[in-house]
Amino acid sequence: MLREIKPKNARSKRALENKAPKIVENPKSTLFLRGTTCSQTVQDALADLHALRQPLAKKFSKKNDIHPFEDPSSLVFFSEKNDTSLLVFGSSSKKRPNTLTFARTFASSQILDMLELHIIPETFRTLAQFKSRKFAVGLRPMMLFSGTAWDSPVANEYTILKSFLVDMFKGETGSDKIDVEGLQYMVSVAADEPAGDDVKPTVHLRLYLLDTKRSGQRLPRIELEEMGPRMDFRIGRSQQPDEAVWKEASRKPKVGVEKTKKNITTDLMGDKIGRIHVGKQDLSEMQTRKMKGLKRNRDIDGAASTAGGDDDTQKRQKQ
Repeated sequence: MLREIKPKNARSKRALENKAPKIVENPKSTLFLRGTTCSQTVQDALADLHALRQPLAKKFSKKNDIHPFEDPSSLVFFSEKNDTSLLVFGSSSKKRPNTLTFARTFASSQILDMLELHIIPETFRTLAQFKSRKFAVGLRPMMLFSGTAWDSPVANEYTILKSFLVDMFKGETGSDKIDVEGLQYMVSVAADEPAGDDVKPTVHLRLYLLDTKRSGQRLPRIELEEMGPRMDFRIGRSQQPDEAVWKEASRKPKVGVEKTKKNITTDLMGDKIGRIHVGKQDLSEMQTRKMKGLKRNRDIDGAASTAGGDDDTQKRQKQ
């Protein structure tokens, strides 16, 4: 059961309404931070991912003594203070070298899910090592997930990573229109085919620029050029979201959904038409209204009765 927070003033009420579920969600920001021991490979990876997510990204340069899977309270604190629901924590140790930990928070008070990825340093290439041109800041990419591991019907490490990457790269989704000129790059995430139950498939992250060429037809020819960074990951530890918390996080508000009212319809002109059902009525017991104009005058009634009496006397005398 989630704790319900009641606002104390108008400012806190507006802040809670801003964090409440919406039909069109706010763009999610990402916080990048490092641990006390961090290799150069992890620092370069954090810098490149931070550059890709501008302007919806923040980065800490100081060291932080944080162990996400043992005590995530510091991550929750930084997430709430910086208003970032996505976190990427970099660390490196003898047991787990070159590690990136992806975490998501919910309701600014708890960790929703976490996933640990180990960078393979032999195939790692930074963004600066590719001399190609770069995309404009703030554009949304096209995303491609290739491999059977992403289509698992059961929640696992790969479904968590896919959901996290979509949240991180989708940006602002307020408009349903697409500008073709804004489609400048693509994020490709590929997973090897599973070789066995004990060996988890390796994940390959690649970014490509879209270059349009003349094709002699109406539609241009599209060519892909790798722009970096190039990262290969091995899957590490993971923390699955709790079922009740995940259900609450996926809940959609009912705002904007018009409720159907019984016996009320709308015609083609937009006018409302209501139907009223009336039960059987007993008209014999219906009380009518008494009006003075319907009453007979007492003097007229008395004269009529007197004239009637004289006529009867005359008839008797003739007989």
